[in-house]
Amino acid sequence: MQIQFGTDGWRGVIADTFTFDNLSLVAQATMDYLHREGLAQKGLVIGYDRRFLSREFAERVAEIAAGNDIRVELSDGHAPTPAVSWAVFERGAGAGVMITASHNPPRYNGFKIKEAFGGSARPSTTKALEAVVAENMASGRRVESIPLADALASGMVRRFDASAPYLAQLERYVDIEAIRGSGIAAVVDPMFGAGCGILPKLVPGLVEINGTENPSFGGHPPEPIAEHLEELGALVASGKFKVGLALDGDADRIGAVDESGEFFSSHKIFTVLLRHLYERKGVRGGVVKTVSTTRMIDLLAEKYGLPLYETPIGFKHICELMLEHDILMGGEESGGLGVKGHIPERDGILMGLLLLEAMATSGKGLRQLLEETMDEIGHFYYSRIDLGIEQSAKERLVRELSAGGIDTIAGLKVVETNFRDGFKFIFADRSWLLIRPSGTEPVLRLYSEAGNIEQVNSLLSAARGIAGV
Repeated sequence: MQIQFGTDGWRGVIADTFTFDNLSLVAQATMDYLHREGLAQKGLVIGYDRRFLSREFAERVAEIAAGNDIRVELSDGHAPTPAVSWAVFERGAGAGVMITASHNPPRYNGFKIKEAFGGSARPSTTKALEAVVAENMASGRRVESIPLADALASGMVRRFDASAPYLAQLERYVDIEAIRGSGIAAVVDPMFGAGCGILPKLVPGLVEINGTENPSFGGHPPEPIAEHLEELGALVASGKFKVGLALDGDADRIGAVDESGEFFSSHKIFTVLLRHLYERKGVRGGVVKTVSTTRMIDLLAEKYGLPLYETPIGFKHICELMLEHDILMGGEESGGLGVKGHIPERDGILMGLLLLEAMATSGKGLRQLLEETMDEIGHFYYSRIDLGIEQSAKERLVRELSAGGIDTIAGLKVVETNFRDGFKFIFADRSWLLIRPSGTEPVLRLYSEAGNIEQVNSLLSAARGIAGV
């Protein structure tokens, strides 16, 4: 089979495409790549989430690293992706591997590469890795490995605690004492994922739900979006809590519920945190957003006089710009947000703490903070629909949209298009519609933002008609 890296790593269905044999091919190619790039002598950090067989997959990667004479620091238990990424950076490792499929459904698992700077592998790196995999498969390259017990006995593989140094970094970055002293009644839903237990350690009194180990993630994908956070919303709406935070399966993405119990999307989180970082913490730099992210970020960057960059979807593109430029904050619609002064990596746990810090230092709830901003820059409404689609239908749709020719959608004239990643149509009032086939799943994603929810729904309905789904 052909191994391809998507928006963040290689993913597949367990026992179908994500097998020990295919994992071994990818792991061997990774070790070959590290040797070619002169990174092997710096060692490799390996971590894993709570998905089915994640620990065993991680141990197999460790065996192959040891077989290729690469020393390994292997997490001694499940760990959040940002904790593993921090370990790569802090320990000066040549790279990191995280076994996780992030927010994908339970039947998936995945292989994420973290580069020495502690962030997602850049497009040039994943392209090179894909080429090495293909070369090895064509040449029949043997997978070199050492049994884990022998690698541990020899010291080639060592277990380590990924959480302690990461917790120390979080305490350095945010004003933990202000959060603790505020007495904000907060609840967090790690969605049965690898982020469980972290926030309660830092904020005594913070309540955690769905923190047990459950590889089925309670029956739905561990993605912190509205339809998966009904329990969290109900808890906040009951009046017991002032805010709800949610993490995805490997805790690199954030979702939230505001003081009214309503879902607080990543667009709103990005907006509130950008203002908090700029106005209250005094952080300066450029801003990066993906093509599917709210226009509120454009308007805030303009208000503050900050450079604004737009990228395709995938934090690896944001990471690349964070390495090349002085970036205050970067973020994407799916809840991946990263900030200056940390590693160039999305970090749901840190973003949750920053939201609490914003509330603690302002004395206001999330909705209040957002309303203040929208009163200045305008009010926006946003929605996204994910639809199942067969591969043949997806390919047909891409051909048709690539050919162009769409001038009007839902009665609105298209004044600008952006096909950087998917097919984005922009209208005279600056409302927009994005039609984007997923690169990792049999899914079609439809996104829209406008000045009222009726227009958003009208555009999404029209998009379904265009797609025929």
